[in-house]
Amino acid sequence: MNASGTPPHPGDGRDPDGAVRAWRGLASDAVLLDGFHAVKHALRFGAAVPVALTSDRAAVLALADDLAPDVRAALDALLVEVPADTLRALVPRLHPTAVAALGSRPSRAEGLAALSRVPRTRPVVVLDQPRNLGNAGAVIRLAAGFGITGVITTGTLDPWHPTVVRGGAGLHFATVVERVEDAGQLPPGPLYALDAEGEDIRGLTLPDDAILAFGSERTGLSAPVRERADQLVSLPMNPRVSSYNLATSVAMTLFHWSTGHGPAV
Repeated sequence: MNASGTPPHPGDGRDPDGAVRAWRGLASDAVLLDGFHAVKHALRFGAAVPVALTSDRAAVLALADDLAPDVRAALDALLVEVPADTLRALVPRLHPTAVAALGSRPSRAEGLAALSRVPRTRPVVVLDQPRNLGNAGAVIRLAAGFGITGVITTGTLDPWHPTVVRGGAGLHFATVVERVEDAGQLPPGPLYALDAEGEDIRGLTLPDDAILAFGSERTGLSAPVRERADQLVSLPMNPRVSSYNLATSVAMTLFHWSTGHGPAV
């Protein structure tokens, strides 16, 4: 009990055992936010974060003072310091900033509804059967930076996998991120699919309601997405070079779209 006679909140810095118990009870269903930047972005974009642990509370708060004063008060209220060994037992691949938190995953139904809502003023990116978790995270980070409507993956990769969230620096909460089974479940809108056989993107204007589809790192676009495409689009590239990295392709395409728009909001 604290001085007021009520149990201490796991995040008030005075109940490490309670915070660890809360972590263990939530971990199987929650989103792992590993590292200062992931926690910072989750808080900045309104994620529900019930518990956050660190082995060096003072160091994390000093980082917040320097890099994210807007979330410093929230971190101060939330962070619980636990022994380093305890933290590493809960998060074996701990980020060098020695802080991790658990966030509540947004509603899937609300996310799919937001992606399908028309009229749409910013594109949706589709990663068609991606394989690389880090690339998927980098794309979600790009989506947040450009302020687009969201990112959809098809196939089996979970876009909320901890490695994807780590690669996205917690910016899943700044956009909509969902997975669908196949091309038949994609939202409405003109589908522009990136393909080496397509029309050069430099001669095209991508509409704001575009669905921008990118194939997997190894096999390219799946047949269903290719068949559904309204337009195949290619990026300029030296013919002796076989391909770009997936995140690079998304960045080039979103930059091309963004040239006619103001800053992301």
